[in-house]
Amino acid sequence: MIRKTAILSIAAAAATFGACAANPAPAPDQTQPATLTGGNEVHSYILLDRTGSMSSIWDEALTSVNAYAAAVGEAEEGETDDLETSVTLAVFDAQDGLQYDVLRKDVEPSAWTKVTSDEVSPRGMTPLFDAIGRIVATAEADNPEKAVIVIMTDGMENSSREITKDGARAALDRVEAKGWEVVFLGAEFAKFDDADAVGVSASKTMAIGQGTMQESMSRLAKKSRSYGKGEEAEIEFDAEDRAIAKEDAVIERKGN
Repeated sequence: MIRKTAILSIAAAAATFGACAANPAPAPDQTQPATLTGGNEVHSYILLDRTGSMSSIWDEALTSVNAYAAAVGEAEEGETDDLETSVTLAVFDAQDGLQYDVLRKDVEPSAWTKVTSDEVSPRGMTPLFDAIGRIVATAEADNPEKAVIVIMTDGMENSSREITKDGARAALDRVEAKGWEVVFLGAEFAKFDDADAVGVSASKTMAIGQGTMQESMSRLAKKSRSYGKGEEAEIEFDAEDRAIAKEDAVIERKGN
C-alpha cells in the first residue's frame, strides 16, 4: 500500500511538472510605466510661455507656478496624505528656433525652490506647437503612471519649426491614450483656437485674469491631487473655477 501511494505521488508530481513546462509563468512585463513608490501618484508637467508679451504678467505667472508646486503637495484637512507627487517646469520661446529650458525636473513639493524673474525672464516669439511636442517628449521619457500637463500661454502659435499643428495633436493624442490629463490656460488671453486645433476640449481650457493666477493654479493643483488619488477620472474647469479666474472679464477685454 505504501509503495502504491509513493508511485501515485511520483506520477502526480510528474504530471504537474509537465503542465508547468507546457505553460510557463509569464515573463515580467517590461512595458509597464515607471511609477513613484506607493499606490497613489501624479507627476505634473508645467509648460510656461516666456515670450515677450508675457512681460506685464510675468511675476504673477511665476508666483502662480510656485503656488501650484506648493498646493499639489498639500493634503486637505482630514485627507489621508498618501499621494506622492513631483513637478517639472519648462519654459519656452523662440529665438532663431525653439528655446525650451527645463528649470525644475521631478521636484517633490517639499524640495521646490521658488522660481523668480532673476532666474528666467520673458523674450522671443511663440513656438507653441514645438513646445507642446517637447513637453510631451519630456513626460514620455519619464513615463509616470499618471501625469498632468499644464500649458500656460498668453498668445497664439507663430513660430514653430519642428512640428506642425497635426504633429502637436498627435503628441497629445498619445497623452490621452495613456490616460494622462492636459489643461490649457490662457494668461490674460481668451482665444483657444490653438488648443482646439490640438485636441484640448473646452472643458479643459480656461482664461485666467491678472490678479487671479495664484488662486487659479492652487485650485488646479487640488484637482491634480484628486486625479492622482483616483478620486476624479479627469480634470475639468467648472463654473466656480471660471468665476474665480474672472474668465468673463478676460473675454471682454481680450475677445474670444
